[in-house]
Amino acid sequence: MARAASEAKRWRRPRGARVRALRDRLRRLYGRPVNHPHGHPIAELVRTVLSQNTNDRNRDVAYERLRARLPTWVEVRDAPVGVVEEAIRPGGLSKTKAPRIQEILRLLPEAGGEPTLDWLADADREQALEFLTGLPGVGRKTAACVMIFAFGRPEIPVDTHVHRVGGRLGLFEERASFESAHDEMLAITAPEDAYELHINLITHGRRVCRPRPLCDRCELRRMCPYWRRLRVGGKDR
Repeated sequence: MARAASEAKRWRRPRGARVRALRDRLRRLYGRPVNHPHGHPIAELVRTVLSQNTNDRNRDVAYERLRARLPTWVEVRDAPVGVVEEAIRPGGLSKTKAPRIQEILRLLPEAGGEPTLDWLADADREQALEFLTGLPGVGRKTAACVMIFAFGRPEIPVDTHVHRVGGRLGLFEERASFESAHDEMLAITAPEDAYELHINLITHGRRVCRPRPLCDRCELRRMCPYWRRLRVGGKDR
């Protein structure tokens, strides 16, 4: 029982100095990305829905086909579902995503006869997230993408890369749910660092901290609880 209690208490929320040290090390490796919010929240929302269970290239092809065939969100909303489905087919799961996108658009308020999410720019954060996550198929990651990429509001979308790298680095518990990982990342990250840390954690996850990590190449390993566990277990390569 004592051992179980010890395991449960092993993780501790990292102090601000450690988070900043990780930020600085990632910055030296990958630079300091700067956010340029594009101000198009519905576009970001639809692109993120299209990105689910596919890669960026397929998502982009699907999005561009959709906008070319149905240039306005009213047209997307009101088109026969088969037309939307055919347009986004390259993104995969089009039979699920097409009716989902149309239902989302039907649930949005209107301004001047067009669906709008522009009001999110100045909305209370909790109310904004509650509205977004209440839409069909929209979770915390998708909502966070809308907030940070469209408006520059501090969020750290936790995708599979951020979840894997952040857990290994001890930024949150390795087995944390994606929901709690979002909360932890916001709790430990200065608002001005949110975009930079998000992008650089993804880059590190793609290049080095893969599902089968390249620990021998990793310049963060001396700061990494996961690597230390491997060494103790005699598995370091």
